[in-house]
Amino acid sequence: MSDQSPAIDPALMVRLVEALERLAPAPTPSGPVETAEGYLWSTDLGGLKPVRNIARVDLHLLQRIDRQRDALLDNTRNFASGRPANNALLWGARGTGKSSLVKAVHAHVNAEISGETAPLGLIEVQREDISTLPKLLELLQAEQPRRFILFCDDLSFDSGEAEYKSLKAVLDGGLAGRPENVIIYATSNRRHLLSRDMIENERSTAIHPGEAVEEKVSLSDRFGLWLGFHNADQDAYLEIVDGYATHFALSIPADELHRRALEWAIQRGSRSGRTAWQFIQACRGSG
Repeated sequence: MSDQSPAIDPALMVRLVEALERLAPAPTPSGPVETAEGYLWSTDLGGLKPVRNIARVDLHLLQRIDRQRDALLDNTRNFASGRPANNALLWGARGTGKSSLVKAVHAHVNAEISGETAPLGLIEVQREDISTLPKLLELLQAEQPRRFILFCDDLSFDSGEAEYKSLKAVLDGGLAGRPENVIIYATSNRRHLLSRDMIENERSTAIHPGEAVEEKVSLSDRFGLWLGFHNADQDAYLEIVDGYATHFALSIPADELHRRALEWAIQRGSRSGRTAWQFIQACRGSG
């Protein structure tokens, strides 16, 4: 009987190790957060990835949303200074400046506190990563006293999706609660974040329909600050166009600018801040 063990194929061992690595859960991101103003959160990418240049416009360029601007600015200033502040839900029509306002307010407040403390961090969290928020909160809690805004853009949930429960728990539930150095800002086209079909399905299948619907709708109630955004009328749309044209020093007569801006809006079936911005970019590009 031979004492020699059979030779092991190195290539086979490599394949076995690779297979085990694929089966193993991704490691929980840890370690100090690199100082930057913006980040992307993704467990697939290994945690927080700094964003060097945040795509945003200046706060003064956002027209006809003065009430929403002042409310979010005051709330963010309170949070940055350590005073009580609310999670915020910005909801309403597409292209009306919801995400632009969040990023512009973040930049404005950081400019105000520059040199006094660490910059207020803005972390974008994709909807598919909502379930990993507890990991992110654990990481950010260790970064105190630095403060962070978790930014969930274009947030909504459809039938069969349960991630909303994770968000609901993070907003103000659980024994540990939300760390004092973290606040959540979300934007959505839906006031209650959930599709009407999703709510109606719960009503039709639940033993106690009213309670089931209340449980769904209560997700939005977890946001202490609600800011509604609506499509602009023609005067408001042209005022936004004029503001952008002045900022970029476009040498187009006002009558022609307005005529072209209205044609642009008709072609796209929308009068909004986004439509105005896209029109101005087209004007700048054509010289």
